[in-house]
Amino acid sequence: MWDKAGSTAWNPRGPFEDDPNLTDKRFPGNPTRSYRTREPLRVVGELLDWEPHSPEVLQDMRDHLEGLERLGVEAIND
Repeated sequence: MWDKAGSTAWNPRGPFEDDPNLTDKRFPGNPTRSYRTREPLRVVGELLDWEPHSPEVLQDMRDHLEGLERLGVEAIND
């Protein structure tokens, strides 16, 4: 699997699942894929041409998180 939001490609060494705290379940419209596992991951590659989000996009994300906090929205953690 490729971690397109970061800089590594990895293979799971055991079961894994979508992380609802970082995916579309918590942030509707979020196109990223985030996973969690209790097992180790094997890094199999590195993305060398990854471009980070612009400062404006990052600020929009921070503003959205602050709005959720003001509304009392908690992490899902299921």
